[in-house]
Amino acid sequence: MFPKNTWYVACTPDELAPGPLGRQICGESMVFYRNGSGQVAALEDFCPHRGAPLSLGRVVDGQLVCGYHGLVMGCDGKVQSMPGQRVASFPLTRTFACVERHGFIWVWPGEQALAEPGQIPHLEWANNPQWAYGGGLYEIACDYRLMIDNLMDLTHETYVHASSIGQKEIDEALPTTTVNGDEVVTARHMHNIMAPPFWRQALRGNGLADDVPVDRWQICRFTPPSHVMIEVGVAHAGLGGYDAPDAHKAASIVVDFITPRTETSIWYFWGMARRFRPEDQALTDTIREGQGRIFSEDLEMLERQQRNLSAHPERRLLKLKIDVGGVRARQVIDRMIDAENNLIARTA
Repeated sequence: MFPKNTWYVACTPDELAPGPLGRQICGESMVFYRNGSGQVAALEDFCPHRGAPLSLGRVVDGQLVCGYHGLVMGCDGKVQSMPGQRVASFPLTRTFACVERHGFIWVWPGEQALAEPGQIPHLEWANNPQWAYGGGLYEIACDYRLMIDNLMDLTHETYVHASSIGQKEIDEALPTTTVNGDEVVTARHMHNIMAPPFWRQALRGNGLADDVPVDRWQICRFTPPSHVMIEVGVAHAGLGGYDAPDAHKAASIVVDFITPRTETSIWYFWGMARRFRPEDQALTDTIREGQGRIFSEDLEMLERQQRNLSAHPERRLLKLKIDVGGVRARQVIDRMIDAENNLIARTA
């Protein structure tokens, strides 16, 4: 189960060139395209004539033309025209609230009348020239909550990412978890350690020595429905750690937008925003490549985990101290789903 009356990242603007783009989100088949004024529209990916996917068509003068028999669809869900046909009595096609903001296309899969763009989270790094961002997209065959668990407990880095960001000191520094309303924060701080390979590279990228002890931090912030922003970094030891001056550290925000595709598959929009040397595109490309390799290491683990869970749904899993962040995040999600179900029951 997943909340539907909320905003999810649907795609990035470059995916709409030339368009249209078909994408399943929260079990809903959608088609995204730009209308005549350049705004993004989202419709059900279903032609009312013969049920063909509208995403197999093309965009002509800002209108969506079905690739099967040429039916022309408006962004309001009304059929505009069709060769040789009168279309006044054609049924409306479902539309979805859709907004372009912060370098992403956001969609509201639920009740369109409840969609409020002001609820889209503010992303300081997305619109500030003092920051650089690079990222990508993976499709992963797992429950979206498994990815949230993965990101809210970074203990797995020692084992899954041993050659890049993992190190034994992660196991030795127990995380702390706090809850503030719907935000769940799990933090881990490590002091006077040597940086692992990825962070040695980041230190060099900021013109800092990579062969001296560092203080390292991981601060994972979950906000509903399924967004996880992780403040990560290293600073030369003894200079304040997380609070050290920028000149003595390499710090970033790991960006994770997890959008459910189905009950057991997701669209995973990943990236890293940094505030050091934002003008260095080569550094951005290098970090994105390294981060992409790191995240690819999670794929097999998550997909095999999902297969095991699907094969044995009756088995109860252990909950340990390191799982608190994921457990608290799931409680927030469960409250959202319960609220939606109660709303449906009241209006039925």
